[in-house]
Amino acid sequence: MSVTAEKTVRELALENPAATRVFEKLGIDYCCGGSQTLERACEAAHVSTNQVVDALAAVSQAASTTAHDRNWQAEPLSELLAHIRSTHHAYTREEIARLGPLFDKVCSVHGKNHPELPRLREVFRGLAEELTPHLMKEEMVLFPFILRMEESVVAKEPVLPAPFGSVRNPVAMMMNEHDGAGSALRSMRQIANDYSAPPDACVSFQTLYQALAAFEADLHQHIHLENNLLFPRAVEMEGGH
Repeated sequence: MSVTAEKTVRELALENPAATRVFEKLGIDYCCGGSQTLERACEAAHVSTNQVVDALAAVSQAASTTAHDRNWQAEPLSELLAHIRSTHHAYTREEIARLGPLFDKVCSVHGKNHPELPRLREVFRGLAEELTPHLMKEEMVLFPFILRMEESVVAKEPVLPAPFGSVRNPVAMMMNEHDGAGSALRSMRQIANDYSAPPDACVSFQTLYQALAAFEADLHQHIHLENNLLFPRAVEMEGGH
């Protein structure tokens, strides 16, 4: 992988899936902000471009000796869809169900001394309320159409017309909702002081912050797979047939 500051974050993430771990660790937006050049993304994250280039070179070298990350550009879309549903959609639903009661518990004990907690809970609730129907729309409408389209293409049969005109229409809607989710995640991290638990935080408080940081990382990876891989490939497939 050739790492240059002029390449977009999306290009680098697609060339080496392990690069997303570097971006996550350094706070570089690779899902909704994937169209930025690496140089611009580093400026926005207040990190040295050279530091990121070195880190990407290191994971690229490591990736050449391991097959840990699947190449989703080469896999059938059916495999990518199954992975997104079983891995990211399932995780999102499980964590929303778990984090609600945990938030209530921590707020009841620490909310008075830490007014940021009720504010954080409010943003998380809003995000959860948006994500729940978002996942359902993908699973009930968009994903089944992409799956049928790929089956038709593989069988060299005509692709049935989409009930929504073109796959570009629901894709645009989902990407717009992804932008909203990304904004909520940034707000939460800011409110929570980068998820640094205060000195008086109990185990539940610390667990909440650790879980929210993990939730953020998974949602970033989830959005990356859809925005940068699934959606462009589906649009290209529709355009070619």
